[in-house]
Parts: sequence; structure tokens; C-alpha cells
Amino acid sequence: MGSHLVLPGVEIIPEFTFFDCINIETVFMDDIVRRIEKDAFSHCTDLAFIKLSRNLEYVGQTAFWSCDSLTSIFIPQSCRAIGEWAFQCCKKLIIVSIPQNVQLGRGVFECTALIKKSPLQLDGYGGYDEEHDEEAVQWFRSINNDEIHSLHRACSCFNPLSEIIHDLVKRLGIDAMRMKNSIGITPSQYLEANTFTTISEKEIINRYILDSSIEWC
Repeated sequence: MGSHLVLPGVEIIPEFTFFDCINIETVFMDDIVRRIEKDAFSHCTDLAFIKLSRNLEYVGQTAFWSCDSLTSIFIPQSCRAIGEWAFQCCKKLIIVSIPQNVQLGRGVFECTALIKKSPLQLDGYGGYDEEHDEEAVQWFRSINNDEIHSLHRACSCFNPLSEIIHDLVKRLGIDAMRMKNSIGITPSQYLEANTFTTISEKEIINRYILDSSIEWC
């Protein structure tokens, strides 16, 4: 599998650094990276996995435009802004976790699998009129933002806490790990894709069974 590791000491990934590098499949960023500039990974069509820097502050305009194989992205709490069309035309992108305080530019998720799940009126490519961009942002921010999807939220956040997840599973039942939200994603899928956690579904199930056994004794 082709891969690229951003070397220690790199704080800023300049514009067009990996533009159209179609052989890149995985990216692991060192935690010193603070900025990803315009079109840095644009049109990396085989890029399927990205682990971002835990200290990332900014994602530039069209930074990951048309990364056709990308299915998930987890943005760290340190990020303050994501530029226009940063993930536009990432047509398989559906699992997304972004802190509520991040400023989003226009059309960040336009023409993705995610936005195609929205109630917006879209064209054949998953695009929408610019006047509906705020509506798109509000819809995106509402995903998992209610009590019924508290387990989804816990599994998809930047720093999932084992105790919180276990408490939720204990209260909701182990079947809650396979409950789909409005875009068809389960807590298990969020947890499996989450690049910032070492917690596994197997660990959760084993602890749930153990706790249940103790209660029955």
C-alpha cells in the first residue's frame, strides 16, 4: 500500500505539495503540523486514510478537493477554521467529526456522500446553490447533536472516553452500538474509523458482557 508520513519538524504543509499524487493511499501527520494550505492534497484520488495532527489549526481552501477514496475525516479540537470547498467532491466521504466551534467555509462538504444524505435540494452531483450553504452547515452540525444519538457522539468525538462509552452502552444496551443515525452510520462505524482513539468495539463488548455477568451473580 502506498503511504506518506509527514516527517517530524514539518509545521506547515504548503500549497499544492501533494497535488494530484494519485499513488498516495495513507497519510499520518506528525503532531507538530499546524496548517494545511490550499490544495495541499487536492486530487489525491487514492487517498483513503488520513490521521491529522492533534495540533492542527487550519485546513485551507480545496485542501482535499476530489480525494475520491476518502471515506472519513476526524478534525481535532485545536482546529479553528476550514477553508472553502476543503473536502468538496470527496464523493465517498460520509463519516465526519468536526468540533462545533470550527469556522466552516463555503461548500466544505459539497458533492460528498455526506451531503447527499441531507434534506437539501441537490443537483445530480450533490451540489447546491450558494444561498443554501448556511442551511447545509446547520444540518451538518445537527447530526448526532441530540440525546438519542449520545453514543454516536461519544464514539465520534476527538477524544473518546472509555468510561463514557461504557456507561452509555450499559444504559442503552449493546445493540445501541449498531443503531444507525440519520445518515446511516452506527457508533461502531464511528469508533472503527476514529483516528484519535485506541478503544475498540471488542473491548466494549467484552466489558459489557463482564459487567452483565457480575450483576447476575
